[in-house]
Amino acid sequence: MNVSYQALKDEDYKKINQLLAKKDSMDVLKWAFQEFGDELVYSCSFGVEGMVLIDLINKVKKDAHIIFLDTDFHFKETYELIKKVKSRYPQLNIELIKPELTPLEQSKQFGEKLWERNPDACCQLRKLIPLEQQLSKKRAWISGLRREQSPTRANTKYVNQDNRFQSIKICPLIHWTEEEIWMYVKLNKLDYNVLHDQQFPSIGCEYCTKPVKEGDDPRSGRWANSTKTECGLHQQP
Repeated sequence: MNVSYQALKDEDYKKINQLLAKKDSMDVLKWAFQEFGDELVYSCSFGVEGMVLIDLINKVKKDAHIIFLDTDFHFKETYELIKKVKSRYPQLNIELIKPELTPLEQSKQFGEKLWERNPDACCQLRKLIPLEQQLSKKRAWISGLRREQSPTRANTKYVNQDNRFQSIKICPLIHWTEEEIWMYVKLNKLDYNVLHDQQFPSIGCEYCTKPVKEGDDPRSGRWANSTKTECGLHQQP
């Protein structure tokens, strides 16, 4: 079956998810790579969920294509982690995707510290457009979304119609709890971003990510000085 965004209807997504309902994350990944092969890409932020997914993907397809949206504004700890991951999984095709504008070009064109004045515009330039360009070359993409992360993600299915990017979004970790994620990391001795040990449960760009107090919403440290809660990658039009 040549599954594509254009060909699938609501009923088709329902049938696919019914088929996968009793499957685990590995089964979902096996189905996805069998269905899409090299036309499937994992967009990874290298958070702790990403470490789990990379390890699982490596067990299914060792040369899988993984992209990281390199905004030029990430923490040095994030770049250090990517080097470790590349060393541990040398066969994986891990690619850092840059925006068309350098930070200096963006400042000249849109003014300095755009992330403070208009974070949506900054995310659009440095994350959404680059991902859109990448996904236009693929039939489907993998995401590490989990249902318990936020109310906006509570209804995420294994296989989702992604109208934002005209693509099919596959989320193998929807049922995993934070405790299960960390248990997997510890049991398999996986590397992870050391900022997670410093009250950064969700890690994005350095300028827009703050540590979170004990008991607060894990995503409250993202765009902490604005009403923004998502970069836009997972928001549907």
